[in-house]
Amino acid sequence: MGMKYLLVILAVVLLAPAKAQVTIENLLNVPYPSLLTASHDRKHIAWVFNEQGQRNIYVATAPDFTPRKITGYNQDDGQEIAELRFLPDNHHLIFIRGGAPNRAGELPNPAARQTGVERAIWIIGTDGSDLKKLATGHSPEISPDGKRIAYISGGQVHLVHIDSAGTGKRLFHARGTQHDVRWSPDGSKLVFASVRQDHAFIGLYDFTRKSLYFPDPSVDHDGHPAWSPDGRYVAWIRVPHDQNRLPFVAKREGHPWSLRLLDMGNGQVHELWRAKTGRGSVLHQGIPVANNLLWWLDDFIVFPWEADGWQHLYAIRPAGGEARLLTPGAGEIESVAVSGDGKSLLAVSNIGDIDRRHLFRINPAAAAPTQITSGEGIEYQPVETVAGIVCLRTDATTPAWLYLVQPNGQMRMLATREFPQTFPRKDLVKPQPVTFTATDGMPIPAQLFLPRDVRPGDKRPAVIFFHGGSRRQMVLGFHYSQYYHNAYALNQYLAARGYVVLSVNYRSGIGYGLEFREALNYGADGASEYHDVVGAGLYLAQRPEVNPRKIGLWGGSYGGYLTAMGLARASDLFACGVDIHGVHDWNEVIRNFVPAYKPENHEEFAQKARESSPMHFVKSWRSPVLLIHGDDDRNVPFSETVNLAESLRKQGVYFEQLIFPDEVHGFLLHKNWLSAYQAAADFFKRMLEKNSRP
Repeated sequence: MGMKYLLVILAVVLLAPAKAQVTIENLLNVPYPSLLTASHDRKHIAWVFNEQGQRNIYVATAPDFTPRKITGYNQDDGQEIAELRFLPDNHHLIFIRGGAPNRAGELPNPAARQTGVERAIWIIGTDGSDLKKLATGHSPEISPDGKRIAYISGGQVHLVHIDSAGTGKRLFHARGTQHDVRWSPDGSKLVFASVRQDHAFIGLYDFTRKSLYFPDPSVDHDGHPAWSPDGRYVAWIRVPHDQNRLPFVAKREGHPWSLRLLDMGNGQVHELWRAKTGRGSVLHQGIPVANNLLWWLDDFIVFPWEADGWQHLYAIRPAGGEARLLTPGAGEIESVAVSGDGKSLLAVSNIGDIDRRHLFRINPAAAAPTQITSGEGIEYQPVETVAGIVCLRTDATTPAWLYLVQPNGQMRMLATREFPQTFPRKDLVKPQPVTFTATDGMPIPAQLFLPRDVRPGDKRPAVIFFHGGSRRQMVLGFHYSQYYHNAYALNQYLAARGYVVLSVNYRSGIGYGLEFREALNYGADGASEYHDVVGAGLYLAQRPEVNPRKIGLWGGSYGGYLTAMGLARASDLFACGVDIHGVHDWNEVIRNFVPAYKPENHEEFAQKARESSPMHFVKSWRSPVLLIHGDDDRNVPFSETVNLAESLRKQGVYFEQLIFPDEVHGFLLHKNWLSAYQAAADFFKRMLEKNSRP
C-alpha cells in the first residue's frame, strides 16, 4: 500500500508543471506573436510565432481559434518572416522570408548559412500545403482578383501570376527606386511612388495600354498614394523639399505638406488640402495609417495631422472643405485600419492612458471614438473576425499574446497550450509611473521597477534604462515591439535580482505630443536629453532604497548613445554601463542615414554635432563599460564601437566587448539576445553587486 501511494505521488510530481523561475531564458523563451492578420471572409486569422528564433506561421479558425502551425522552420537561423496576408480566396497566404540587403547588397545571414539566403515571396495553403516560392523580391501587392502579385525587386516593379510561380518579370522600367505600389480597384492600373533622391513622383501604369506616365511631377516629394474605392480618384501626400533638413534634429515647423487629388476621368490634378502653418506643418514620419492615407466609405479620405500638437486622425471629402477631427483628446493615434465590415475604423491609441495602448472604434457620425478596451493591458494589432475582435495584448507581468475581445470587454486568451508553463508571471513586478525633473527643469516621465522585497534604507544597486529610436515610448508592460519587449524582460530580470530599475521616457520620444518629441536642441543639435540622463541619476541617488554609488546605465542604439553620454560626462554619478550598438559620433551616424551629408559643408551644424557626441567627452570617461554590437548593423555603423573602443583603450578605461559576426541592429538570432542579456546581467553583477570595479 505504501509503495502504491509513493508511485501516485511521484506521478503527480512528474506531471506537475515545472516551477517558474525568473531567468533570462524563461523571460525570453515565450513565443513572440506578430503580423496578426484576418482573412477576407473574417473566418480565419494568421500570425507568426517567433519561438526561440524559429519563426513559423500559425492559422486559426473562428470561433474556437485552435492554432495550427503550417510552416516547419525549425532552426534559429535569423531569417525573418514579414508581410503576411491572406489571398482573396481565404485559403492561401503570402509572406516574405528573408531580410533586406545592406548597402553592399548583402542579405542578413547571422547564422552563416553556407547554402545561401534570399529575400523571397512565398505562398502557402492555410492547411500547410502547396508551399512554393513565387518570386525573389519584397513589398508584394495582391491584385483585386487574387491572381497576380506586383512586387519590388531591384527597385523596379515586377509582376508574377499566382499559377506561374517563379516566373516573375519586370513590368516596366522607371528611373529611381519605386515604392508604395497600389492596384486600382478593377485591377487595370497600378499607382506607385518613384523616389529620385531629392524629389519623388507619383506614377501610373496602365495594363491595357502598357503605358507609364507621371500625372503631376514637381520638385517635391510625392508618396503614399491611395485609390478611391470606385477607382475614380487617386490621392497622395506631397511634402515640400527641405535641403537643409537633417535627421536627429528638432523640426516643429516648416513649409506645409498637402494632399493632392487626381481625377481619373479627366486627368486633372489639384490640391485638395494643405496643412496650416505652425504646429502640424511638418509631416510626422511615424504615421499611424498603413499607407498614410486611407479611403473610407467612398466619402472620406482619412489622414494623420498634428494640428493640435497630438498625432490625430482627420477626414476630408474628395470635394474638399475643412478637415474634420476624428480622434479628439490628449494622446496619439498609433495605428488605424478599416474594420471587417468596412463601416468603421479600428484604432490603437494612448488617449486617456498615456503610458499604455488601447483599442478604439471610430464611426463616421460619432463626435469621438468609442473605447473598446481599457485597464492595465496594452492592446494592439486588432483584426475583426466573425467571432469578434482578435488582438495582441500584453500587461506588466504577461508577455505579448493573442486574445479575443469578448462583448463585455473582457479578454479571452487564445492558443493557451502554446504558452509556456514555466513563465514566471507571479514573480514579476508592476512598474510604477513616476516623473522626475531633468537638470534643466523639464519634467520627464519614467517607469520605476522596485524589487518585491525592497525596504527603505536597503541601499540597493540601481540601473537606468534608455530606449532606442529615439522615436519610441516604453509602456507599463511588455512592449508591442519585439526589440523593446526583450528590453522590458531584462528590466524585469534585474528587478528580480534586487536592482531598482528606472526606465526613462526621455525627451524626443513619442507618446507625449509634438513638442515633447521635437524637443528643442535634442540629439545632434545639442544633446538636450543629457539633462534627462543626469536628472534620472540624481532622482535615483536621492531615493532611500538606492545606493547612490552603485547606479549603472544601459540601452541600445539611441539608448546606447545616452548610456555613453552619461558615462563620458558623469562618471562620478554613474558607476558603469552597458552600451549596445550605441551612437558615439553624430557626424558619422548621420552619414549612414543621409549618404550625401558632408560635415565640411555644414560647418556650424557639424561642430554642434561633434559637441553633442560621446566622443567629444571621451577624455573624461572613467567608468567601465560593456560594448555589444553586431558587425552587419545597418542602423548604427559597427565603426562606432570600433572607434570608441580604441579611444577608451588609449586612456586606460576598462571595457569589455561582445561582438556578433554578421548580426544586424535588431538581433535576428535568439541565441544572441540571450548572450547579450546574460553578459549585461553578469557585468552589472560584477560591477555593482560584488564591488569588483576595475
